[in-house]
Amino acid sequence: MTADEWAAIPEDEPGELRDGVLEDEEVADLTHETAVLWLGALLRTWIVALGGFAFGSDAKFALSSMRGRKADLSVFFPGRPALPRRGPVTIPPDIAVEVVSPSPADQRGDRITKLSEYAAFGVRFYWMLDPSARTFEILELGADGRYVHVLGATEGKLSQIPGCAGLSLDLDELWREVDRLGPEQP
Repeated sequence: MTADEWAAIPEDEPGELRDGVLEDEEVADLTHETAVLWLGALLRTWIVALGGFAFGSDAKFALSSMRGRKADLSVFFPGRPALPRRGPVTIPPDIAVEVVSPSPADQRGDRITKLSEYAAFGVRFYWMLDPSARTFEILELGADGRYVHVLGATEGKLSQIPGCAGLSLDLDELWREVDRLGPEQP
């Protein structure tokens, strides 16, 4: 399957495209969804006021003709080329966010596979939020096409977020929101 064919499948058909093959997506739990919605609301409020866009997890990015991903969140800064209303997005977002799930396969995917794919696609900032480890990391794409770790935090209010003037993120508030859910099940 090509990226165009992948983008044309019905919205309720899950999956990401890897080397022309539709792969299953992770099944998000409530911890994942709490983190995505909390961070998504914050990012959308910030970027829309500046004239940019924020999108959720169903935006389909055609990384190449045979590879497609759906970041948990994506942000386009103001002044970018016009985005398509439909079909695959071939313009890399300025920020791609992945909320890391606890399974080893999903950890590998978010920390290794997607990292190299987003770099090759040209995503300027790759954010990884890991609710289980309670970590937040920002990587920035260098001139050599590789990511450099520019921020790592586990707690507190972050007011100096690389590339995001005026945005602040309170990790303690996010973890409190996650903690309102029931206890972890074995």
